[in-house]
Amino acid sequence: MADVKIFNPAGLAKPPGTYTHIARAKTQDVAFIAGQVSSDSSGATVGKGDFNVQCAQVYANIHTALRSVGADWGNVVQFTSFLVREQDAAAFRAWRGREFPKMFPGGAPPNTLLIISRLADPDYLLEVQTIAAL
Repeated sequence: MADVKIFNPAGLAKPPGTYTHIARAKTQDVAFIAGQVSSDSSGATVGKGDFNVQCAQVYANIHTALRSVGADWGNVVQFTSFLVREQDAAAFRAWRGREFPKMFPGGAPPNTLLIISRLADPDYLLEVQTIAAL
């Protein structure tokens, strides 16, 4: 089992969102999870046009991927998040602010947030890539 420490070091400003600056992991194995989008197990888009529904599905897909390698939220050491609409940034921060304390009671892992022009399918509003220490 990985030993993961999530923290904000002295000398860096407090993050403006639900994430920390550093995740330090002592581990023997790492899982790199491809960017997850809002699709169900059949590949159908979930929550077309509804950012909050898509957020829930994306993170449900990440959780499924984590469990497939014997991991859980406490193993996550980094997210890279992609949004296609700048106006969804506030909703993304709100969703994470509401859900992450339950998922990450010890502090949320580092996250890089990018606003991009589009994803592979125009119905997808976000994609989140994950790295986990096992």
